[in-house]
Amino acid sequence: MNGRIVIVDDEPITRMDIRGMLEAENYTVVGEAADGIEAIEMCKQQHPDLVIMDISMPLLDGLKASKKILAEKYAKAVILLTAYSDKENIEKAKKYGVSGYLVKPIMEKSLTPMVEVAIANGMKTREYEVSLEKLTKKLSERKLIEKAKGIIMEEQNLSEDLAYQLLRDLSMNKRCPIAEIAEMFVVADE
Repeated sequence: MNGRIVIVDDEPITRMDIRGMLEAENYTVVGEAADGIEAIEMCKQQHPDLVIMDISMPLLDGLKASKKILAEKYAKAVILLTAYSDKENIEKAKKYGVSGYLVKPIMEKSLTPMVEVAIANGMKTREYEVSLEKLTKKLSERKLIEKAKGIIMEEQNLSEDLAYQLLRDLSMNKRCPIAEIAEMFVVADE
């Protein structure tokens, strides 16, 4: 599996080593950054599949940057790197939704599987999020239509079927989604 990756570490040599390992496995490195602020900006522009980021960096650390990147959906997944494996950082990483956690020095035999799994899980998570957004939108539209039907039934003394038929006919005649027509009735009633 190939993927688009951003590497974030304040040590240029570490970035170069990770880039070499990734490119040897046919991953595309779309950017590098030296601190959390640069990482966020790079991810806003590139929307990578994965960010591999050191925790300990100047200005904005990797944990805080990861939290922002994942919350804003600038990347599908983040793997954190650290020289120390302490409980506090691990707990924060789990809380923020980080996909992986590697302790330096990074070995190619541990990096490659972690990258592959993180990218796959990040893509799957994004699919679930998109599906959830669509379902949530459909549900809210359905509620709006039901509310509009109720208003029409009360105001025009129509049956539920006739109220729905009126909404549907208006939608077709005005070439406008039925949810937008329903919203007009609901807003006008408020």
